[in-house]
Amino acid sequence: EVSQETFFRSLDAIAGFRGDCPLSAWLCRIARNCWLDHCRERRHLAPEREPEAHAPGTEEAFLRREEARAALAGLNRLPEPYGEVLRLRALGGLSFRDIGAAYGKTETWARVTCFRARQRLKEEME
Repeated sequence: EVSQETFFRSLDAIAGFRGDCPLSAWLCRIARNCWLDHCRERRHLAPEREPEAHAPGTEEAFLRREEARAALAGLNRLPEPYGEVLRLRALGGLSFRDIGAAYGKTETWARVTCFRARQRLKEEME
């Protein structure tokens, strides 16, 4: 559905293609906008959820706390810079740009390092 919409939009707009970027990048931008429109439409049409009638039970809360403890312990075992980058991102709420700047590296380095840290943490927790 999204690919068809992308195709039709690109056919309608091909006369306005200025050539500032590669054609593939232009098509990707159109596809991304179609996908975002589709997501907005689905969110708009989604039925409202009713709030839960009961609060989480004691057992559920205990399991969530134990999971959080295990994740924190795994985070503490990660080698540097993985542990610190993940802490800055997840707990500190810093952007990838800020994390990269703090280490004197690029934003891309921070993204890759955070991804690898998450992967290692998942492996630790399994």
